[in-house]
Amino acid sequence: MILGCVTEIKTEEYRVAMTPESVTALVTAGHTVLIQAGAGEGSHYFDEEYHDAGATIVRDADEVWALADTICKVKEPLPPEFGRMRDGQILFTYLHLAAAPTVAHALINSGAIGIAYETVRRADGSLPLLAPMSEVAGRMAVEIGAHYLKRPGPGRGLLLGGVPGAPPGHVLVIGSGNVGANAVRIAVGLGARVTVVSIAEDQLRALDREYQGRIETILSSPKAIADRIRTADLVIGAVLVEGERAPVVVTREMVRSMPQGSVIVDVAVDQGGCIETTRPTDHTNPIYIDEGVIHYAVSNMPGAVPRTSSRVLAGLTLPYTLRMANAGVADAVRRDESLAHGVNVWRGRVTHPAVAKALGVDYVPLTDAMAATA
Repeated sequence: MILGCVTEIKTEEYRVAMTPESVTALVTAGHTVLIQAGAGEGSHYFDEEYHDAGATIVRDADEVWALADTICKVKEPLPPEFGRMRDGQILFTYLHLAAAPTVAHALINSGAIGIAYETVRRADGSLPLLAPMSEVAGRMAVEIGAHYLKRPGPGRGLLLGGVPGAPPGHVLVIGSGNVGANAVRIAVGLGARVTVVSIAEDQLRALDREYQGRIETILSSPKAIADRIRTADLVIGAVLVEGERAPVVVTREMVRSMPQGSVIVDVAVDQGGCIETTRPTDHTNPIYIDEGVIHYAVSNMPGAVPRTSSRVLAGLTLPYTLRMANAGVADAVRRDESLAHGVNVWRGRVTHPAVAKALGVDYVPLTDAMAATA
């Protein structure tokens, strides 16, 4: 199989989908790997390293898209890339289609096969390719919030951990999955007062055991959030429903009740955001103020730490990429149910029920879609 890796064109996106180590594994297995020149530079992986690993360095993105059977990316295709997708080509990347109907319809119309990292799901319900970026984003969220609470700037001028004689800041984490749990870890480490609100009782129980009473855990309800957001200096939005648009759990009225100069970091922005006042930002212009509250809603947060993010992402996606390359995509998804869950679009048909529901289109079971295009 010919596999291609292109330079990400999303604003300030420095990650890369393949490292030289993953190239070596694919080439050793007998496959051809095309790397667009400069694709890894943002993560400090350079063309000579890819060449030494066995890749062919290709100057132009159009050529990579035209030649590759599988395109490995980090982020969803953007409008300049829509016309490069073609019938039967495999696109393996983060897609987040529920919050990106324009991308979804371009993918559907192209006839390509869209496999989303974020919906690859194991039998135990875990999301192995979403988890590492969720961990990165959760840890970053508290660091970012702590930064924007400081002056100069519009923040409250608050040290999140406090000092003797001045209380710590209050961090409200909404959601207790990978993002939430990692945000809690950093917030507790900084010495903040931490409240976690979640519908997942088992996760709250685990967090309570881990921190032995040092955090407050609350079962989520609109009233529970409204009561606690009034004193929150930093709110982390960490709500996820696999494949679907994130539910809005914080209303504008709740945001209005927060202290002036407090901060919201909505990590759920990739899936549309879980806070009513959220709108996507980027690393160039990461914040805006609404209702007197600083909002940070960068949809590719881990792109700010690309060396770390690229290394872990490429390592975890490699086994799935190898299965598709070695067996062909049809046999790979038949044999690997977790990979089959990742298929969002199969040659014009939406094959993930949650994505279909969010887009308002017909859901077609993957086996039916494959049979129709065999």
